[in-house]
Amino acid sequence: MKKTDKKQKKFHIKKGDTVKIIAGDAKGKTGKILSIVTSDNKAFVEGINVVSKHTKPTAASPNGGIIKKEAPIHISNLMLVDPAKGQATRVGRKADSKGKLERYSKKTGEVIKNG
Repeated sequence: MKKTDKKQKKFHIKKGDTVKIIAGDAKGKTGKILSIVTSDNKAFVEGINVVSKHTKPTAASPNGGIIKKEAPIHISNLMLVDPAKGQATRVGRKADSKGKLERYSKKTGEVIKNG
């Protein structure tokens, strides 16, 4: 019998973080994370990896046509931008005084505020 863990995956980035693309066609660009797909280890980044999607006419959009929208990028190709310094940094986790884990910048050592 196989056990299935229902634990939530922990990533170095969260929704709302500013990230830098470190690989692929958009290498070097920065953007804000719109959402994260935990099952696929991918994230949607605002204005990055924009694709054209062809849509049929429906009641909601009677004309149909071509829509530009963001496609997901693998999380390994994203690096968090430190809000204090504005530079890309690796992320570490350490326990605060209450024992709760908090993210910190490996480059500066400062705690990264959520949201």
